[in-house]
Amino acid sequence: MIDSPEALYRKLEAVKIGGTTCLYTLEKCQQLYPYIERIQQLKTQTNTIVLAHSYVSPELQLIADFTGDSFELSKWAKTTHADRIVFVAVRFMAETAKLLNPSKEVLVPSFQDGCTLADSITGPQVDALRKQYPHATFVCYINTSVAVKARCDVCVTSSNVMRIIEALPTTEIVFLPDRLMAQNIRVHCQQHGIQKQIHEWDGVCYVHDEYDPAMIDYIRQQYPNVQVAVHPECAPAVVALADFVGSTSQMMAFVAQTDAPYYFLLTECGLATRLQVAHPDKVFVGTCTMCRYMKSNRLADVERVMRQPTERDRVLLDPADIEPAQRCLDAMFTWASIPQKGGVI
Repeated sequence: MIDSPEALYRKLEAVKIGGTTCLYTLEKCQQLYPYIERIQQLKTQTNTIVLAHSYVSPELQLIADFTGDSFELSKWAKTTHADRIVFVAVRFMAETAKLLNPSKEVLVPSFQDGCTLADSITGPQVDALRKQYPHATFVCYINTSVAVKARCDVCVTSSNVMRIIEALPTTEIVFLPDRLMAQNIRVHCQQHGIQKQIHEWDGVCYVHDEYDPAMIDYIRQQYPNVQVAVHPECAPAVVALADFVGSTSQMMAFVAQTDAPYYFLLTECGLATRLQVAHPDKVFVGTCTMCRYMKSNRLADVERVMRQPTERDRVLLDPADIEPAQRCLDAMFTWASIPQKGGVI
């Protein structure tokens, strides 16, 4: 519980990545604290739970009941007893929460709630691919709309994608929509002798697509013994140079369990700021790459949707998509429980 501007400042003073956007002075914390105080009161008064992705700004993570990656937030949404869910992230993630809690009100505070990856494919495009690959198993990344999930066989996240791909009994797979992750899956299968034919779609996360091998080479020259952790939405050439590859939750565990002089995280910089709060003694280097969608979430809008939500804030689903999309998600939880043979990427 954050009970004063000073307590907020003590939590956030270690955050240094992100220029002025993620630089916290006592004066800034004094400006933010009244929002936090009111949001904490509203959560209790309205039986509302706040879920936040690791990529949103640190002050939003602090007011959340749970912060995590897509898979962690999906599991948390599935078990909540709250009447309302405020999902501080992007709309496709909030759609997943609504899918798991169709009777609950789910609200998105972001005024720019899209995603270049999720928006790269639609339900009708999946229908067309189904005709093109009639015998394939359709696997969709969780970064997709409910309409896309409703047309696929199983959903995956960056935490469990390799485990599920390995476990599926079919060899022909259409992986949607992340082209770079599909390429990493293909490399992983080749390296571990796993016979899979992977068809890909041309979608990317614009943040992870920006990284290239030269960035890692430069950082290694500047910071000897730096540990480089990479998200699997990056290009295979970037993944090949990493000391560790994994989801945001797996990257957090990697940093917590290792002791390096420097860390370079190739993912949206919200993760680095979250880790700076958790590990103020550790040093994170490199440039900050922000997601304009995640960073469009603000405390003022969280408070606003809790008080007076508009129709735009509410997450609504096509009733025809709910049951098939739920089956797709249920398949994820089933297949993810099967032990992995090939290990991480």
